[in-house]
Amino acid sequence: MHLFSPKAHFPLLPSPSSPTSNFNSNLVSLSLIAAPPSLRSLPPVRSTNSSPAPLQHKVDNAQLGVDEDDQVEEDLENAREGLLVVRRPVKDDLEDSAAGSLAEIEERSGGGEGTPSVSKIDKGLSEFAKKMMMFEPERVVAGEKRPLGINLELGLYRAKVLTRKYRFKEAEEILLKCISFWPEDGRAYVALGKLFSKQSKYTEAKSVYERGCQATQGENSYIWQCWAMLESKAGNIRRARELFDAATVADKKHVAAWHGWAVLEIQQGNIKKARNLLAKGLKYCGGNEYIYQSLAILEAKGKRFKRARYLFQQATKCNPKSCASWLAWAQVEMQQQNNYTARKLFEEAVQASPKNRFAWHIWALFEVNQGNIDRGRKLLKIGNAVNPRDPVILQSLALLEYKHSSTDLARSLFRKASALDPRHQPVWVAWGWMEWKEGNISTAKELYQRALSIDSTTESAARCLQAWGVLEQRIGNLSVARRLFRSSLEINSQSYVTWMTLASLEDRRGDPVRAEEIRNLYYQQRTELVDDASWVMGFTDIIDPALDSLKRLLNLDPSFELKEQKILRSLETANNSSNEFLRNPTLTDNVLEREENTGSYESDFNLDVFAKTKLSLDCAILDVLLRLCLLEEMEKRCASKIKSYVVSCNGKIIVM
Repeated sequence: MHLFSPKAHFPLLPSPSSPTSNFNSNLVSLSLIAAPPSLRSLPPVRSTNSSPAPLQHKVDNAQLGVDEDDQVEEDLENAREGLLVVRRPVKDDLEDSAAGSLAEIEERSGGGEGTPSVSKIDKGLSEFAKKMMMFEPERVVAGEKRPLGINLELGLYRAKVLTRKYRFKEAEEILLKCISFWPEDGRAYVALGKLFSKQSKYTEAKSVYERGCQATQGENSYIWQCWAMLESKAGNIRRARELFDAATVADKKHVAAWHGWAVLEIQQGNIKKARNLLAKGLKYCGGNEYIYQSLAILEAKGKRFKRARYLFQQATKCNPKSCASWLAWAQVEMQQQNNYTARKLFEEAVQASPKNRFAWHIWALFEVNQGNIDRGRKLLKIGNAVNPRDPVILQSLALLEYKHSSTDLARSLFRKASALDPRHQPVWVAWGWMEWKEGNISTAKELYQRALSIDSTTESAARCLQAWGVLEQRIGNLSVARRLFRSSLEINSQSYVTWMTLASLEDRRGDPVRAEEIRNLYYQQRTELVDDASWVMGFTDIIDPALDSLKRLLNLDPSFELKEQKILRSLETANNSSNEFLRNPTLTDNVLEREENTGSYESDFNLDVFAKTKLSLDCAILDVLLRLCLLEEMEKRCASKIKSYVVSCNGKIIVM
């Protein structure tokens, strides 16, 4: 028998009829390998069961680049030359099948001299298979896949909820994961920067914004705008202007950038520049309640109330649910002693946003100033019920209770407010003022010192220093009072009250010349905001004059001319006749004149029904809710005191 005849093949793989031959569906790209030299010296092997079946193989012709007929001819040629054709299967099931076939060969050969040779073949093939990547797919390191986009939305929402619950560390971890998976999305950078700002980590916030601008290639206007606001709060005015400019370049329709830049210029006294920026916001972004509101406030400061009312009405038309616009309008009418109109606007504000803490707070102060103490107290209690973590409402309620009710209740309210937000300086200042009025001088000084320890560079710190200076002046410490007044003026040099108090101090010391010098110094250094009544003409310098003239000459942008003329025409109408404002029967000049300096007109707005339907709040139990809130705070304080006492006693509870 010829061992290497064309028809003689070793059945290294099981035949298709074998139960273990279900590997055809798992075959991958196979290649031909030559048999080892030891295989050529094998003795003849005779099968006792049946004639040897040919080797079953299927080659992926698309991957090998050859036809099936050519491959068969190549196999026959290799066999004639004494080479064994071996197919390489996948590792999992095929290796076991091949091992089973080799065991059959060993049994057929009857052991003897052929056994060592077969084991060498098995060992050689196994070693070769281990070196091939296709036999161990787990070694192939696949790139880390990005999660679905919905996970970004869920992560941002989860971080927002955690931030509201003051779980800053968990929110930070989630936002960092969002940035690692979606570095090109600017929302995660904005959220993380605001999270750091809330924790007073301004350096980290700036770093996040800078990294976000680099990751988004400077095309995300939201990151620029948030960074500019952070620099503005830090007092870096020049840097803030540059960042606002970058935000408007990145997106001209980003209304928050135009508005924030305008507010910055208003704070710096550049009224004309601020008007031009707000006008650009209207041009590029269309009608916006915040831009209309800021323009209306500027008009009210300039004593142009008809135009201010028109702009306020445009703001509320743009967004009837804008509580800020209703409140700003109400405060302007309140300053003009239009009490009935102001009350109607406050009602509109709380209906637009029933849980807005500013609406309830400002409306309550308005009612208190009008002499409606019970109504003001009721509004403050409603505001506290819907905003239980707001220290400002509790502060105003404490001052109201101190003036008209009980000092102990006011002190409890101050203690609750300071526990809600220990870094809220006005609460400590107001509490110190109350203790000073009650004659507790040492307690008042401690509270003032606590307020200054939070931050000694803010406006609240300036007011705290001024109040502390008055306290020292009243008890006769004039030198200490002078130092406190000067420290307050170093923070806020525009405070009229502080300058005049310092002048009166010099008068009491018997130095009228120095007092007059201080008064003159105030009038010399104060900053006056120059308001230009003809600001409407500022539209001409919105864009470069040369470029504007070229566009008009070539008639390239007629829509801009139409839009500009429309805005000018509407403002002229508001300035001259105020026709839009006259259409509202409740706000006409006749009604305003009739109701001026009066507050006795009853409104059809039912506060109890509104609180019941919109807030699910029964006004009859407001006092009970407030008492429960104070008792809960008292229990927490008692528990903390007991815990500290037990620790001080080394864990031993001593019964007195």
